[in-house]
Amino acid sequence: MLRAVGILATMVILMLVGCLTGSSETDQTELERVTQILVASPFLPVHNQIAEGDPKVVQVRMVIEEKLIEIAPDGTKIWALTFEGSVPGPIIVVHQDDYVELTLVNPATSSLPHNIDLHAATGAMGGGTLTNVAPGQEVTIRFKAVKAGVFVYHCAPGGVMIPLHVVSGMNGAIMVLPRDGLRDAEGEKVSYDKAYYIGEQDFYIPKDADGNFREYASPAAAFGDMIEVMKTLTPTHVVFNGSVGALTGDNALTAAVGEKVLLIHSQANRDSRPHLIGGHGDLVWRGGSFSDTPATDLETWFVPGGSAVAALYEFRQPGLYVYLSHNLIEAIILGAAAHVNVTGEWDDDLMEQISEPATIG
Repeated sequence: MLRAVGILATMVILMLVGCLTGSSETDQTELERVTQILVASPFLPVHNQIAEGDPKVVQVRMVIEEKLIEIAPDGTKIWALTFEGSVPGPIIVVHQDDYVELTLVNPATSSLPHNIDLHAATGAMGGGTLTNVAPGQEVTIRFKAVKAGVFVYHCAPGGVMIPLHVVSGMNGAIMVLPRDGLRDAEGEKVSYDKAYYIGEQDFYIPKDADGNFREYASPAAAFGDMIEVMKTLTPTHVVFNGSVGALTGDNALTAAVGEKVLLIHSQANRDSRPHLIGGHGDLVWRGGSFSDTPATDLETWFVPGGSAVAALYEFRQPGLYVYLSHNLIEAIILGAAAHVNVTGEWDDDLMEQISEPATIG
């Protein structure tokens, strides 16, 4: 009798444990499914800043492309390893507690195996071990976006191929917005009028005996020489969005006086310190975490290697702004700079030229 009671009690306990542990689980088959159409940086896919309704399954299809790209006006090229054909890869935008259902496609035209490690995902290797795809294969994984913030993703096929693929351009970002939207330092809701994704990329291009940057017939053909340059820890180029000048001149970002602009900045491999000349980080989510109180009124903010950071600024004056890495050597000489063209009326109360330059003496 006592044994029977003990068995019954054990069964009840197990049932209770099962109910408790299963209480946080969701039957994804019952959730609404939506497809996100990815777009090339610096732009973001269509999204709501505040979630509508219950969590959703957000379907994303991402195709790998190995392609020869030009990264500088002098014609320097690299065999870029890319997600969706761009450096950085496109940014994914979801809300906290959404499920991301990602299909990774490695076409038969590729020469290398690839995968994806998502820093927003929870689980060993960030999904990397579940997404290994050889040329001609595709794979689908699903993960729950449990942390709110901005996060890096990158290829991580193992060993020395991890840094080789990352510094060949194979990285991007995902933004997981709080379901009720962003909040300022006082806890009040805040929204943005525009958002841009800036992916900072360090390249390590080998040179020939005459000091000219080399060009190779395939990605693998460059790897041996690239590793030797990588060992110096000194990049030959540090650029925004894939190439020198990708976000300057005719490609400059745009805004207007009074607009609040969210700048999402990622660096998958090295530290960076963005600065907006003539502006500030009104709100900066250090470490990219939207769950933490944002810092306010920063002149320069820090992006640790392997992370993304978001900063919000309301433009108050018109003109040409320069957004750059405040390692000025990297910005001016190696290419880590962008422009923001801002329209609107000038406010003399904020800045005014009292006298024009004049000869002295």
